[in-house]
Amino acid sequence: MLRFMPVGDSMTIGSAGEHTWRYRMWQHLRDTYGGPFTLVGPRETLYDKAADAPTSYEYADLDFPRAHLAGWGEGWQHMVPLIGEAVRGHRADVLLVSLGLIDLGFYTNAEQTAENVRAFVAEARSANPRIRMVVLPVIPNVRAETDALFAGEVTRFNELLAKTIADLDEPRSPLLPATPPPSYDINLDTYDGTHPNASGEHKIAAAFAEAMYQAWDLGEPYESD
Repeated sequence: MLRFMPVGDSMTIGSAGEHTWRYRMWQHLRDTYGGPFTLVGPRETLYDKAADAPTSYEYADLDFPRAHLAGWGEGWQHMVPLIGEAVRGHRADVLLVSLGLIDLGFYTNAEQTAENVRAFVAEARSANPRIRMVVLPVIPNVRAETDALFAGEVTRFNELLAKTIADLDEPRSPLLPATPPPSYDINLDTYDGTHPNASGEHKIAAAFAEAMYQAWDLGEPYESD
């Protein structure tokens, strides 16, 4: 059985009442992968905005495997000390990673964040030398449209991330970039300028799915509802 672990921040954990891109990805793999698979990770909850804590189990589909490693307000630096144990304990084969916005917004600059990417990859490989990783860059968000300094850090980090992925990619543990669809529009694909709505969830899932299909022939091209 192929074991996928979604790793991310608030856009990945999602909040009560949302489907999340994790769910869209599970639907896609269920329909196209053609083999046994599941989602794994040490956490299962959604974020509950009313409680301001990750305590919700309000999932729309009870068949959905809820496991993940994602947290509201968590970034690369938060996941570095967690990823090794998570990969080892849950026997992950493929990491689907969407991180960076929180780091750049509150904790680290582009160069420091890129160093945390390297540390994350090293920790994941220490737990599974054959781990595969698909990594999404920081996608369009409202702060980048209103804060020029932040926008510059995002651009710089995405450039460094691409170089880091190229540097660290290796045959036994491939590291794959995911490309957000050019059509991703914060006015149409988010509900607040940052967090994806239903169409945004599909587009993020599509970015991961298309990368795996093109590079590894895993699944089929992504088709949204």
